[in-house]
Amino acid sequence: MEGFDITMKEGIPMFQSLTYSGTREEQYAALCSQLAALVADESSRIANLANASALLNQFLGRVNWVGFYLIENNELVLGPFQGLPACVRIPLGKGVCGTSASLRETVRVADVHEFPGHIACDAASQSEIVVPILKDGELLGVLDIDSPEKNRFDEEDQAGLEAFVRTLAAAL
Repeated sequence: MEGFDITMKEGIPMFQSLTYSGTREEQYAALCSQLAALVADESSRIANLANASALLNQFLGRVNWVGFYLIENNELVLGPFQGLPACVRIPLGKGVCGTSASLRETVRVADVHEFPGHIACDAASQSEIVVPILKDGELLGVLDIDSPEKNRFDEEDQAGLEAFVRTLAAAL
């Protein structure tokens, strides 16, 4: 898995590609550290979400969409993402994203075609994981990741992505 190394040149962050090593748990821990450094001095929610989606898109293999939906007027509205154009608004309780938001828990789907009410934004998507973004008990939105492979996401991915979202939520 590849990511970025952040170095400073004349006060401006410069990014270099790097390869993650170690166990998957160690790789996710390195990813969270990278995210923490990336968002540490930035107050813009949109900038932090945009960089977080780019970081995940580089880190994760075998995915076709990585992004965020944010709560706005009691529905999920498309936020920063990497991938094909996506559905703009998702009602709470609808599809994988709306279900995760309503339950306030991660929803991992091995085959999206078997998920009742799945909202197909990208026909290539076969599996999906959605992690709610919670801060001080408040639902801010969800992280949504799709894969063109069935059963792409496992327990290690879930634990790593939940840690990633906790790191991100602290900066939002």
